[in-house]
Amino acid sequence: MSDPRTAYRINEGQGVSPVRSVILLYQQVIEDIRLASQAIDRKDVEGRTRAINHAILILGHLQAHLRVEPGQTATDHLRRFYELVRGKLVEAQCTVSKEILQEQVSALLAVRDVWTRVELAEAVRPLVVGSAANSRTR
Repeated sequence: MSDPRTAYRINEGQGVSPVRSVILLYQQVIEDIRLASQAIDRKDVEGRTRAINHAILILGHLQAHLRVEPGQTATDHLRRFYELVRGKLVEAQCTVSKEILQEQVSALLAVRDVWTRVELAEAVRPLVVGSAANSRTR
């Protein structure tokens, strides 16, 4: 793998929960967008393009791995969200807009925070279930 950032994220993600993997991917997309914004400041078209393309690639990966089941409103919302962010990244690339990039970072941070709360809830759930089971056996 030629991109050290991606290699780091893959190594960091080995052996983690699926929710943690999603959070790590969000963090990478956010970092890519920030790098694209910095590239705009430097007038580095190649760097901007590389960073935006990598972010789009990860968003496509996230969307491709959504579990599509009938009546899954959350899945539908995430699918639309990924499509919207990818479209906005293409627009930011074409218009060289740091503002659009910042809007996408804000949106991604908000959704990443939801995933973080899901991860915390999953971490607490075994403790609560275990406590309930222990109190029944006493």
